[in-house]
Amino acid sequence: DLEVYMGDIGRKKEICPLPVKKFSGRTRAYVKIQDGCNNFCSYCIVPYARGRIRSLAPVDVFQQLDVFVGEGYREMVLTGIHVGMYGRDLVPQESLTSLVRQISERKDGVRYRISSLEPGELTDEMLDCLAGSDNFMPHFHLPLQSGDDAILAKMNRKYSVNEFEKTIERILSVMPDSAIGLDVLVGFPGEDDRAFANTLELIERLPVTYLHVFPYSKRPGTMAEAMNNHLPKMVKDERASLLRELDHKKRTAFYSKYIGTTRRVLAESKKNKFKMMRGFSGNYIPIHFEAPASLSNQVVKVKIERIMDQNVFGTMLDSPDVSRTGRQGRLF
Repeated sequence: DLEVYMGDIGRKKEICPLPVKKFSGRTRAYVKIQDGCNNFCSYCIVPYARGRIRSLAPVDVFQQLDVFVGEGYREMVLTGIHVGMYGRDLVPQESLTSLVRQISERKDGVRYRISSLEPGELTDEMLDCLAGSDNFMPHFHLPLQSGDDAILAKMNRKYSVNEFEKTIERILSVMPDSAIGLDVLVGFPGEDDRAFANTLELIERLPVTYLHVFPYSKRPGTMAEAMNNHLPKMVKDERASLLRELDHKKRTAFYSKYIGTTRRVLAESKKNKFKMMRGFSGNYIPIHFEAPASLSNQVVKVKIERIMDQNVFGTMLDSPDVSRTGRQGRLF
């Protein structure tokens, strides 16, 4: 018989530094600043598989940013398993807000995004820091998971529906053009019709931009696996389908708000069914426009003109921002 011997990942205290130079075929670079998680949500195996939070020291973060700047990247995403916990394990202790503030002081002509944050981590201090930044994009991704307080408690999530709503309000009060995406986990054990209706009604009234919908599936070794009242696949699929229809509605409503406006867009590629240049605005609107392939990886001004079945089309207004020193002002 084959025997496998493994160490206890929970005892790992330092992140494994894996310097990266290029992401093949991509105009966006991903900077892993953190690994592990301490949350122990009842459906999630990550804390057991990836261990506790471990952060990359700021000096190493900035070294990686410099490598990507040297490679010509114009947009970077700060990523990790639980990015909002960044720095709490370091000595001396750091914080994501402090890191964001330091990155905001860089004049490298790069647009920055944060991959995902828990609702409670978007403090007033963090939001003020992001709102005052010239290079962090007005784009947030939050794991809602459920719009029902009883299900959130069973999931071992650390917030209520009311607290989540207030987080959305605070974001839009300081950054009103923000794109806000939500993760939603549908069909959790015990999610009855009323609980799902609460989730649907909450998302319908929230001014959010898009949804990432995941039907619940069992993960061996998690608390949720042992719970009663697991739902049939058919029910989970039906509910996921309803949420994806709502995602379509939310995206269309958000994109429609910006028809007639001009946004700065990072041109990426013409490899799409329209054979047009495609890129994202600062607030994460994917826009198609006519432009030569040579403009890939350049930031250009595009006027949004029409939407066709969630596909956004516009017209490029000028030549790209060629400055790499930050003198072009806000990169939105």
